[in-house]
Amino acid sequence: MATLSAYSSPPWPNPDPNPDLLAPQDELDSQTQSPSEPQSYGSLSSIMPPNPNPNPNPNPFSNYNTSISSQPQPTSQAPPISLLHVSFNQDSGCFAAGTDHGFRIYNCDPFREIFRRDFDGSGNSGGGIGAVEMLFRCNVLALVGGGPDPQYPPNKVMIWDDHQSRCIGELSFRSEVRSVKLRRDRIIVVLEQKIFVYNFADLKVLHQIETIANPKGLCAVSHGAGSLVLACPGLQKGQVRVEHYASKRTKFIMTHDSRTACFALTQDGQLLATASTKGTLVRIFNTADGTLLQELRRGADRAEIYSLAFSSTAQWLAVSSDKGTVHVFSLKINPGSPVIDRSQSTNEHNLAVTSPASSLSFFKGVLPKYFSSEWSLAQFHLIEGSQYIVAFGHQKNTVVILGLDGSFYRCQFDPVNGGEMTQLEYHNFLKPEAAF
Repeated sequence: MATLSAYSSPPWPNPDPNPDLLAPQDELDSQTQSPSEPQSYGSLSSIMPPNPNPNPNPNPFSNYNTSISSQPQPTSQAPPISLLHVSFNQDSGCFAAGTDHGFRIYNCDPFREIFRRDFDGSGNSGGGIGAVEMLFRCNVLALVGGGPDPQYPPNKVMIWDDHQSRCIGELSFRSEVRSVKLRRDRIIVVLEQKIFVYNFADLKVLHQIETIANPKGLCAVSHGAGSLVLACPGLQKGQVRVEHYASKRTKFIMTHDSRTACFALTQDGQLLATASTKGTLVRIFNTADGTLLQELRRGADRAEIYSLAFSSTAQWLAVSSDKGTVHVFSLKINPGSPVIDRSQSTNEHNLAVTSPASSLSFFKGVLPKYFSSEWSLAQFHLIEGSQYIVAFGHQKNTVVILGLDGSFYRCQFDPVNGGEMTQLEYHNFLKPEAAF
């Protein structure tokens, strides 16, 4: 059962995105506290150490034994940085990185480090941040301690207000937090076998969901203007539970014979993409009735799927895996139109969907089912064995790839001819000078 510690001194932040938070440096410098803003933070002293500098500092990004800058400032004595976490924000325009020293926020296009928060590890906390969840470009983030020397206990979600430069609340649990998802109106906390849904305005628990063992913290939420759609593991292997909060309906979808390894929702929550621990097939489902709409084949060999991502129009799906190849598939789906129920069989080897665009479709019933699944349109090859996540860029027909080795790629694919993608940009965001 979760316990809540809220702090009454500062006002609870407005969860609506603030477009000025992630701004160029000249705009960030202007975001200093005015006399009309709260100056007393009382009970926050139990979380953050007091400011050792007795002189007033108008820059809120430099208080409380931390340092922040809009651009990297490497020094010869800087300790090496270990990357613990990386994730995109809700529209994939930014991404956050958790390190063993704090966290950093980056813009994707154009690529640049926007700001960083480096904890000095004083006292009993070491500075490690194992999860950072952004809320679009809002000043509010959710942090979870991680790594060998965490800044916060791993069983707590810290609500961080970067305009105040400190934590303004926390959610505590009896087990480690596996992941956190934010919406403008909800906070979703994922534990090993349970998910809590909170109201953002007052942090009251709205829903508790029991799941099968979920060590990866798998959970997906819609981010459109409509009501929340939430997808999470069910109580059986291969089962995904979909909560439609507007209609107060729950749908259980048997997605694969083996355990579900990864899944994603469209922005409006109408489509669900899933991959199993085998990693050979990706399936697209209608979340309203559980109908299988399309089946995509990543490859023939087993693979660990790291991420699935829909484009904003649900025209494309991107997949990354430990095989070192990012695939882009063309989706032939209109979730609002009638669909053919292809869910009569759920066998991982035998169930397949004939792609309307497949050149082998006329061999249906002659060739093995292996050939009738749709293969990817475009690919980009990376280092095999490294961990990457992928999202679609804001420029047309582009993808952004992030690696736990600090790599940032921006690539473009040909929507007609497909084939190998063109690399447009590369950076090591832990060493921003290493770019070409």
